[in-house]
Amino acid sequence: MTDPSAVPSLDSFTGTLTLAGAGKMGGAMLAGWLAGGLAPERVAVIEPSPSDEIRALAQRGLKLNPVADNLGVADIVVLAVKPQTFGEAAPALRALVAPSTLVLSIMAGRTIGGIAKACGGAVVRAMPNTPAAIGRGMTVAVGAPTVTPAQRALATALLAATGRVEWVEDESLMDAVTAVSGSGPAYVFLLAEELARAGIAAGLPEALAMTLARETMAGAGELMHRSPLDAATLRQNVTSPGGTTAAALAVLMGEPGLRELMARAVAEATRRSRDLAS
Repeated sequence: MTDPSAVPSLDSFTGTLTLAGAGKMGGAMLAGWLAGGLAPERVAVIEPSPSDEIRALAQRGLKLNPVADNLGVADIVVLAVKPQTFGEAAPALRALVAPSTLVLSIMAGRTIGGIAKACGGAVVRAMPNTPAAIGRGMTVAVGAPTVTPAQRALATALLAATGRVEWVEDESLMDAVTAVSGSGPAYVFLLAEELARAGIAAGLPEALAMTLARETMAGAGELMHRSPLDAATLRQNVTSPGGTTAAALAVLMGEPGLRELMARAVAEATRRSRDLAS
């Protein structure tokens, strides 16, 4: 773990940062950095299809799609492009990277070795998730041996601007991290979809079923966030023997049940993350 006292404040950063890719995740991270005090004039964004929000930031001093020759070497390069397009983007990005540049990647599947070979620099590989857009993201990071303690602390500051950060030392864990937390919000949203659909099938009006599913998922998530109890204990606390919840859980926890489906889903996402590395 990085010592929180050693994590620098973003408003004290005096270098230059280039963000390659400002889609949903890159844009959410940028918003978190600026809210955390990073000066817009220290940021350059490379994004072929910038949103109106990103365009508006150019009025505050952010450099949007500057001429490559005017950029020069950056202190930090954040890679937020789609992993499938990284190969074609890498040659242009390499010109922005010196051996001392912190290269922070949030691309699924792309390995530290592959990124270092394509771009150079001191590489940190990270996997955030979409709740970063509201400051409730979960990010796991791993660094190359060339990453200094100061660079690790700076990477922590950048990633912590959108939520919680954990570090691992074994890069092979990142594919499973991607499958659990990177893709995980989609599993939760799917559960809300299907809960609403089941409510409609049970006779509820569509609007009410959607509201019940949405608020139940949000409330249960917030309860789990605030409670010191683990998920299993929280589940048991709401399950009375012989009651309605127990009847439903007998189906979800039967064979085949949610445990088997989730294990298969995470295994498949892990496999796909490994495939993206090639």
